[in-house]
Amino acid sequence: MKPGIPATIDVCRVDLWTSKAELEERYDPVTVARVMRVRDEYQWMLANPDARDRQFVEEFAGRYGVTDQAIYADLSIIKQLMPALSAATKDFHRWKTNQMLLETYQMARKRKDTKTMERAATSYGKLNRVDLEDEQAMPFDLIVVQPFTPTQDPSVLGIKPIPNIDEKISQMIAKYRAETIDIDDVEYEEADIDEDLWKEEDDEQPTERNIL
Repeated sequence: MKPGIPATIDVCRVDLWTSKAELEERYDPVTVARVMRVRDEYQWMLANPDARDRQFVEEFAGRYGVTDQAIYADLSIIKQLMPALSAATKDFHRWKTNQMLLETYQMARKRKDTKTMERAATSYGKLNRVDLEDEQAMPFDLIVVQPFTPTQDPSVLGIKPIPNIDEKISQMIAKYRAETIDIDDVEYEEADIDEDLWKEEDDEQPTERNIL
């Protein structure tokens, strides 16, 4: 990597779904082309989740006319980004929907279909919330912390307090302790069972076959 050129993985972490026009304003042509290729490869992986690495390489080495090593490097980037990309699935679908709406608008414009143009533009605006005012910053400096004070007085909840509650609790504990039945620990003993006798008795019992 040449000095001054950012690593592709660092660019993809921030700008994988950024429009091409904005990418061209921020990065050199080689980086932009690489990011666009990684984006295309990631979408292919979503559509072909069972594909093997070799299929991936064959697909894009031929599509972009680059070496297998270059595509393997792209695959490494995608695998490193996959956890973050999975968490950002909603952002991906929003980006994908934007692309489809823009394509629909352009096709309708070529046909001079103003109704479809209007519907696509309206959907695009709603998706990107351009019809809403920018959210105001929360005035955290004006938020007053509530002066909560711990208390054992239940009357603050509307509950009538019981006089001498601590004394009554002690009395109840002493009362139930006195009423508790003592439990004797008994050591485990082997059961005195003659298994052979049980088998003989079972053999003497009439079965359905014997009755018939």
